Amino acid sequence: MKKLIQFKNIVKEFDGKLVLKGVSLDIYENEFVTLLGPSGCGKTTLLRILGGFLTQNEGQVLFDGEEISKVPPYKREINTVFQKYALFPHMNVYNNIAFGLKIKKEPKDIIEQKVKRMLKLVNLEEYADRSVTEMSGGQQQRVAIARALVNEPSVLLLDEPLGALDLKLRQEMQHELKKIQQEVGITFIYVTHDQEEALTMSDKIVVMKDGEIQQIGTPTDIYNEPVNEFVANFIGESNIIEGVMLEDYKVMFEGRKFDCVDFGFEKNEPVEVVIRPEDLDIVPREQGKLKGVVKSVLFKGVHYETMVETKVGTEITVKMQVSDDQPVFNAAANEKMSANDFYLDVEDVEELDDATIIARADAQAWNPDEDELISIKEVQYSIKKENGTYPVTFSTAAGTSVTVNMIVKDENRVTSEENEEEIFAVNFYKKADEIQESIALETDLKTWANASAWSLEGEPVEITDVKYDFDPEHITPGVYDVTFATKGYEYKVDTTDKHEVGEEVGLIFEPEDIHIMSMEQ
Repeated sequence: MKKLIQFKNIVKEFDGKLVLKGVSLDIYENEFVTLLGPSGCGKTTLLRILGGFLTQNEGQVLFDGEEISKVPPYKREINTVFQKYALFPHMNVYNNIAFGLKIKKEPKDIIEQKVKRMLKLVNLEEYADRSVTEMSGGQQQRVAIARALVNEPSVLLLDEPLGALDLKLRQEMQHELKKIQQEVGITFIYVTHDQEEALTMSDKIVVMKDGEIQQIGTPTDIYNEPVNEFVANFIGESNIIEGVMLEDYKVMFEGRKFDCVDFGFEKNEPVEVVIRPEDLDIVPREQGKLKGVVKSVLFKGVHYETMVETKVGTEITVKMQVSDDQPVFNAAANEKMSANDFYLDVEDVEELDDATIIARADAQAWNPDEDELISIKEVQYSIKKENGTYPVTFSTAAGTSVTVNMIVKDENRVTSEENEEEIFAVNFYKKADEIQESIALETDLKTWANASAWSLEGEPVEITDVKYDFDPEHITPGVYDVTFATKGYEYKVDTTDKHEVGEEVGLIFEPEDIHIMSMEQ
């Protein structure tokens, strides 16, 4: 196919704000191309630059190989249909369509021939003498299309022309527009934020966001193989799960391995897994590749939108004891010293050494004038491999010392056979000012509690949720619960069968239903 239009590195700026950020796009003869994206993504700006209504700050617009940036709109082989049809209210249908031909001084018999052909094309043959103000929105839209096509442009630009119509009429007109485009055999460039419109009519979809093209492809490609989370969520609905591409055609998510049809990723590359709601089927629990519980059911007219929770997330709760003890001050040596009580697992007693105890107690000494750290020279303790409370004394060379408690307890670990993972954390002590001064509290809480999780196969599992019941800025001494949890998973499923909330079910899908995306940087 021949390239008809080429956008080359188009940059457009309004009031210092970049609306198009170097857009490059090729459009071919007889294509139905849709520019799709949310409001403000730059799609209409790009259309208006092509139509000649705006001029780009940088870049080139080529039409049939010729640069047309300086060609005025009326000299371009391009016509535009806007959302507001701008029909002439004092003229009937025939004269609205014929207007452009009359301006060009075409012979009356040629005008009549061309207008009648257009009336037939848009199925308005019986409405030639009707005033446009007496016509429905859908009929007016057809008149606007006929008026644009009668000039025999090489390209028709359509800027959200169906936006003012009701849903049923809009759907009818989608099919009409595609049929008209195929009959006249010219290039249509269509702007919309409606995903269904784009999927229904287009040969090629250009998905835009924030002045940049995200993906170009056929409706099938865009829907089945989105390149990123934005496209996956903008075109239809998606379940997006974090996973790992183990090797070609093999992906792991939710701690399980599945066959897929994707390849070309690095081994063990972190990826995002996309499964469309209509590609999931609910089956008896024992038959499911994933097992879950129905959390909600919404009737959508043709199908039920069913939310299935496959994994709640494994969680563990520990105690954080907060004090506002002041550091010990040794005036003679001009030293300050502090340390926290801390918890220790019975299993860790054998491997205990001074450095570990200093770290776990967060013991430190310093010169208060210069704020320089001072070495802790001695750690004194006596401990048994059994539950109990054991004093620990930290001392500097100058004799400054602090004594705290080392509390030995059985290991604090939760194992979930259902989720096939374990999570571990320890109770801990902190001073109020350490919490108030924390810049990344959730990360610090995980570090202080030594929180970690892993699958039963030994693979690390991320702790994604940290919950606590205190206000960090105004915390007072006391004991607080801190809960760490791994990620839970919930899937949206479109099904014609109704399931009950609370029902235990299984989910199945085929390898071709799994679509893999690289992680967004």
